[in-house]
Amino acid sequence: MMRQHLRRVARRRWEKEPAYCDTVKKTPPYDQGTRLVDLMDMAVLDFLMGNMDRHHYETFEKFGNQTFLLHLDNGRAIRRSTLLRLRLLSLPGFRLSDVVRESLTHDPLAAVQPLLSEAHLAALDRRLATVLRALRTCQEHHDDVVYDDLEGYHEEPG
Repeated sequence: MMRQHLRRVARRRWEKEPAYCDTVKKTPPYDQGTRLVDLMDMAVLDFLMGNMDRHHYETFEKFGNQTFLLHLDNGRAIRRSTLLRLRLLSLPGFRLSDVVRESLTHDPLAAVQPLLSEAHLAALDRRLATVLRALRTCQEHHDDVVYDDLEGYHEEPG
């Protein structure tokens, strides 16, 4: 889906074997907790940022499989709650590029030179559309694509 090296002829195992993900989900450390979901969230965030050179991730060994991924260059993961935000950021009134553009106006360096070009901002919107399209396609074929971190959450009326 989001591989940068499109010229590579040999397809990866997960591209050739439809049941590969089921095998991974039964393999430690991905068979318990949220490690696999964390990894997928990190891949989506990396794609949005254009970070195509992540080769590994770190965790806190002390916590075993009940740890979280250390995103040493971005510090976040994406869950159902963030997917809902990403969907919001795909709407015309809340476009990701517009939100980032506005946010960057508060950076002192923006007075010297634009921090991101319009081409970079437009790329954010295109990448976001690609992620949402891929998730929609996956959800059409599988029931367990998005980890529901909002299960049991009920907002009290104010």
